Amino acid sequence: MSDTPAPPVVAVDGPAASGKGTLARRLAKQFDFAYLDTGKLYRAVGMKVVRSGGDPEDEDAAEAAARALDISELEDPALSGDDAASAASKVAAIPGVRAALLEFQRTFAAVPPDGKPGAVLDGRDIGTVIAPDATVKLFATASVEVRADRRHKELINRGEASIYAHVLEELKARDARDMNRAAAPLVAASDAVVLDTSDLGIDEAFAAALRIVEGPVQKALEARED
Repeated sequence: MSDTPAPPVVAVDGPAASGKGTLARRLAKQFDFAYLDTGKLYRAVGMKVVRSGGDPEDEDAAEAAARALDISELEDPALSGDDAASAASKVAAIPGVRAALLEFQRTFAAVPPDGKPGAVLDGRDIGTVIAPDATVKLFATASVEVRADRRHKELINRGEASIYAHVLEELKARDARDMNRAAAPLVAASDAVVLDTSDLGIDEAFAAALRIVEGPVQKALEARED
């Protein structure tokens, strides 16, 4: 058995539209780490159920879809839409779905694909459930009003119809589902560093995230080289 330490893992959690995905992608690029948007797993499962004519809250249908999920399905452009986001929040509350996807996520973290030296995973339970021993944990957040404004502008920029008040209510509903679900509720890990991006531009937020992450990551990489 090798005594080489495990690859460094950066866990980035947070609610919808907090900026966690953008931060995680940029951190992965900064360190040349593998990147996994774990929310896409749940979006893919939710859309798989919806497209089969099922209900995302149907536990049996959702679990079956999770067990049959193929990695190629994460490339579906429809996963960026609000229908997929809503379905994802529903299937993510089902313990059987989370169990089915747990092994995939942990394997990604333990053995980053393409020979990458580490992994960055973003989601809602990375630091608490998926990678509780992550090298460093970041919890990105922002006020729900700021997050709704960001999502509203994002939809408008994509050419989609959007009403701010509707986006705000949908985000509040998603927050409630995510924070109150029995299985792995959305919460900052006790050892996570909380980064409030409400008053930060993306470059400012990335600089702050990098200051938090860089030291632990470099230390972990050096330990693997010794």
